[in-house]
Amino acid sequence: MKKFGIFLAVLLLCASGEELRAQSTITTAVPFLLISPNSRASGMGETGTGLADDAAAIYWNPAGLAFLKGSEVSISHANWLPQFHLSDLFYDYLNYREDVPEWGGSIAASVTYLNLGEFIQTGEGGPTEIGRFKAFEYAATFGYGTVVADNLGLGMNIRFINDRLSPIGTANEKGNGIAYDVSFDFGFLYKPKTLIIPFTDVDLGNEFSVGMNLSNMGPKVTYVDAAQADPLPTNLRLGFGFVPVHDEFNSLKFALDFSKLMVSYYTDAQGVTHSDPFYKAIFTSWTDRSPSNELRTIVSSVGMEYTYDSLISFRTGYFYEDPNFGGRKFMTFGAGIRYDIYGFDFSYVYTASDQNSPLSDTLRFTLLILWGGVN
Repeated sequence: MKKFGIFLAVLLLCASGEELRAQSTITTAVPFLLISPNSRASGMGETGTGLADDAAAIYWNPAGLAFLKGSEVSISHANWLPQFHLSDLFYDYLNYREDVPEWGGSIAASVTYLNLGEFIQTGEGGPTEIGRFKAFEYAATFGYGTVVADNLGLGMNIRFINDRLSPIGTANEKGNGIAYDVSFDFGFLYKPKTLIIPFTDVDLGNEFSVGMNLSNMGPKVTYVDAAQADPLPTNLRLGFGFVPVHDEFNSLKFALDFSKLMVSYYTDAQGVTHSDPFYKAIFTSWTDRSPSNELRTIVSSVGMEYTYDSLISFRTGYFYEDPNFGGRKFMTFGAGIRYDIYGFDFSYVYTASDQNSPLSDTLRFTLLILWGGVN
């Protein structure tokens, strides 16, 4: 496939803003870190922070690893932004987790890869081809989760990032489109064994869970020089899980997630725009706008999963972003089957309000193997 122009790589990256949390003019580096990686959670409206009950917990909430038993490996694939009809624009996600009793919890690892395709380098004086290069991004994540109380799990990740948009610079720039960085995640998951609703006799113990994950905390990404560095997509997620039915043959799960991009920009006296470092933006990103507008930047999603006989699952969900702060709205559908230790999931994005959306008709597929325990 032929695509012209060095900056098209950047254009494609920004277009993949399904997970950029496009809040007004806020932009970040490496937004691929926010792409919903696995088919199961994607089929449930891109929720998972309050459930975090499979290997993809390393993404949604590493604290969920603390409660998992046995081992699991999975691989997911999606042809990214299918409305662009670019065969070499795709997303892959591989992860593994294992319960290690002697360490008091579970360890996990994942590799995220976004292929942006082949690009043609042209000279400044015209469209003459002078070379070609491939653009891609990947990140390797290592996580650990442990139970610190009977009903409370904590988890953390460290992530190594390589962003390779272009091996060459532009005009008189000394740098190029290649950058390296590191980031950290921290999360908790609370799963009470007893939870009595006030003024009632209703006990939601072992049915309700709540989790939080603060992800992608780290130094800014530098391509050319430090003055032009871009912030990582630091993201705060709060999620709830509810399992009202869980018997021998039937399981019904609900999930609700809220997320906010923790990135803050300001303009100095000379009119130059700067971004706060992540440790400051965690606080200042709540005061960039009026309180009402700050609340409107919060993205919400809800999902449901029904499983029969631990064999077949059906999923659906809804993702909502305020029209003035990104405007993404779509429904999701999915299904999964399990046989012995093997499993297969898929999900589908339906953008009812905008059939021309780059996200329309996005399909994800996941293959997994689970052995040595039941989540």
